[in-house]
Amino acid sequence: MTQIRTDLAVESRSALGTDTIAGVESHERVVRGFPITTVRVTDTAGADAVGKPVGEYVTVELDGYLARNGASFDDGARVIADVIAHMLDIDDMQSVLVAGLGNAAITADAIGTAALRHTMVTAHLVESSPQQYGFFRKVWAVSTGVLGSTGVESARTLAAITRELRPDRVIVVDALATRSLRRICRTVQCCDTGIVPGSGVGNARAAINRETLGVPVIALGVPTVVDAGTLAADILERAGANCDTDFNLGGLESYGEGLVVTPREIDGAVNDIAKLVGYGINLALHKGLTVNDVNMFVG
Repeated sequence: MTQIRTDLAVESRSALGTDTIAGVESHERVVRGFPITTVRVTDTAGADAVGKPVGEYVTVELDGYLARNGASFDDGARVIADVIAHMLDIDDMQSVLVAGLGNAAITADAIGTAALRHTMVTAHLVESSPQQYGFFRKVWAVSTGVLGSTGVESARTLAAITRELRPDRVIVVDALATRSLRRICRTVQCCDTGIVPGSGVGNARAAINRETLGVPVIALGVPTVVDAGTLAADILERAGANCDTDFNLGGLESYGEGLVVTPREIDGAVNDIAKLVGYGINLALHKGLTVNDVNMFVG
């Protein structure tokens, strides 16, 4: 069987093609005009079926934001904020470490570092001037770099920082792979399972989750690339072909191995969606703020 590579639970669920899957629950809704799909993997049978760890995966479709209609940015940021807040399940003054994963020098892998540019870092303000900034949540931010540049796994970096700072929650932001070009920089996935080996554009080698960091980890991911073999299979299937029976290809995933596809306008798309994600994080972590408030802080 041709293996379709995707980091999105909603696509893994859809690829199975059946209405009922043991250990997997899903439902759809629309909030502020944005379609949201929730996939819950409830047991090991479901995890084996979709290839994702047990947990909750919420996918927000952002075509409405990209259309730039009316208050689309504000509404999109609010929807992302609500999803993050639900996942965090955190008390008002508990602290959070936000980590941007990926390589800032490669646009398609720079979602994490780009989102940090729009994230409100408040821990030092709360600690130094509690009378003035004490109403903020303590938030730290760190860009972990990549193994090829630092020689250190992102998981090890975050484990050391977490031991030192002792945040109550960790949010990691990373670039993901999708099976569909139409989802690139048009979808945000939020899950409570952290980052598992093999996910993300950089193919993280070590897990970044509650087990490795000692605190709950929420992962925010934006698809920025499509695996070349997956794209070929997707195009053929949309044309009515069956890649497993109609072609003697030995599995399309072996073709173009290591090659990924991303659109020409990826620079602007990453900058736009990274800002939306950053603002969503801010609104989730600091209750009562508006988009205009965030503009004044990070603008």
